[in-house]
Amino acid sequence: MFLCGKFKFDLAHPLVMGIVNVTPDSFSDGGYHSTTDAAISHALQLIADGADILDIGGESTRPGAATVSEQEELDRVLPVLEGLRGVTVPISIDTYKPAVMRAAILAGASMVNDVNALQADGALQVISQSDVAVCLMHKQGTPQTMQQGPAYRDVVEEVNAFLRDRVTAAEAAGITRKRIVIDPGFGFGKTVEHNLALLRGLGAFRELDVTLLVGLSRKSMLGAITGREVNDRMAASVAAALLSVQRCANIVRAHDVRETVDALKIWNAVNGSER
Repeated sequence: MFLCGKFKFDLAHPLVMGIVNVTPDSFSDGGYHSTTDAAISHALQLIADGADILDIGGESTRPGAATVSEQEELDRVLPVLEGLRGVTVPISIDTYKPAVMRAAILAGASMVNDVNALQADGALQVISQSDVAVCLMHKQGTPQTMQQGPAYRDVVEEVNAFLRDRVTAAEAAGITRKRIVIDPGFGFGKTVEHNLALLRGLGAFRELDVTLLVGLSRKSMLGAITGREVNDRMAASVAAALLSVQRCANIVRAHDVRETVDALKIWNAVNGSER
């Protein structure tokens, strides 16, 4: 069971999280949905396409991305959250800033997707004082530095150990495991080989006994493997989503929601489950 605010998922089938970047500089769709109206329209289309969850972000975390102020991030995401209030799927806010988390929860967000795994001062408290779900992600370094020579002794073991520690910290703060999601952080301080090792070793994360999210959609590792530019990686993204689900992912984060949902319908049919 996965608890996400007022929403409950039994995880009998994998969920698709649709991406809504309210940013001018995200790696794939920066600027496409950077106005409130465009972001809301895109979000509603993703719901129509079958998204189970929407992830709204107001600050790019791509390699080399510049930081934005707390107020600028709020100005980007709050009108979108207000415009989506009452939709039939939970809304996730993609942020590492406690003040943005708090404001987004008040605006109706049911989940916080934190690339910093609630390590910022006050972040644990914001989540523990609410009923929202939280995604704890691993990264090495910061978006500005993370791809400058990332190194691991054993990437699966080290990422797993980090996430285990963050789950323990979240539980100690009063956040139940049914509200906790983990994300190995593909592309966040990892080489292509690190990412492939993580994908092969996803089963190791089952021992943490929490919901597992994988975000590979359109990422640079897919471009490195296929030679395709960022907006021509739909097929590779769907293949990566299916491989993730086969290796125990519960949620896949996707730009191409309709295509991912269709592929998972086939996967579910073959495996005796229905969306």
